[in-house]
Amino acid sequence: MHVSPQSGALVISLDLELHWGVRDHRRADSSYGANLRGARAAVPRMLAAFEKHQVAATWAAVGFLFARDRDELEAHFPSVRPSYGNSLLDPYCEPTGRNEREDPLHFGASLLKAIAETPRQEIGSHTFSHYFCLEEGAGEASFRCDLESAQRIARSTLGLELKSLVFPRNQFQPGCLPVAAACGFLCYRGNRQGGLYRPVDTKGQSSLPHRALRLADAYLPLSPANSISWVDAAAQPSGLHDVRASRFLFPYRRRIGWAEAPLRLRRIKQEMRQAARLGRIYHLWWHPHNFGAHLDESLDGLAELLGEFSVLRENAGFRSLTMQEVGREAARQAGAQ
Repeated sequence: MHVSPQSGALVISLDLELHWGVRDHRRADSSYGANLRGARAAVPRMLAAFEKHQVAATWAAVGFLFARDRDELEAHFPSVRPSYGNSLLDPYCEPTGRNEREDPLHFGASLLKAIAETPRQEIGSHTFSHYFCLEEGAGEASFRCDLESAQRIARSTLGLELKSLVFPRNQFQPGCLPVAAACGFLCYRGNRQGGLYRPVDTKGQSSLPHRALRLADAYLPLSPANSISWVDAAAQPSGLHDVRASRFLFPYRRRIGWAEAPLRLRRIKQEMRQAARLGRIYHLWWHPHNFGAHLDESLDGLAELLGEFSVLRENAGFRSLTMQEVGREAARQAGAQ
């Protein structure tokens, strides 16, 4: 797909993790398990919404989810693993069932197959093990081995070469980029600009002020609109393209449901309109399990945003692209200059 330099684009990326994304602070049998189980219902309904509106998305999946059973998972374990200072972060100690039927919160091969069979959907990587790049005990060797395992299991199960990378918990550092490029990746989702969104470790992300400010920013203009230009997405010295995040799509929250349409959804629609008018890239992201608790209401909000996108596509030439498509288009534009 070719996009002119004047055309803006909507990018959607989803961090597909199930329990692997929260296992260090949420037990699978806790009350939060309803959110995780709800993610399995959310994925096919999101796919149906994307197909209805002809919207592309990048699904950054934890590599563990590709495995059809425990034997296949363990066969792809890397030779070098991180030695986290906090043992709770080590996913290799997590007990699992034998397969997806027995343990639907740790295996997701059927979900990935459904994604692969839906038009305009890209499967990317959320690393193999939900790797934490900013935690004590992370290092270049174990990160490289982790990404190599992610590529191997994607090739062996779905015949895919992963090109888009999303760092778990957005724990990004520049030293990771040459490693990712060497492992075959083309682009990554960088953090949106502003001190509120700078990369921090797990302890910093879980602090109450940090979480409260980010939630408030979804409803109130605490930070400016954060679309990116095509020049911003040009290749960096590492060779990777930064398809930087613009906004996290919070799920419906019943206690402040009155603020959904007039504040949260309206703010996103205004930012999409601005990106379309200026020919910029607007990157919206979330986790499927975010929708798990209030699935119908959260999907209604998503449908409203996708409807707005359809209007912008018709009236302003706004496009829908995967992360990989943005990287390739930015490379073409840079080569044409």
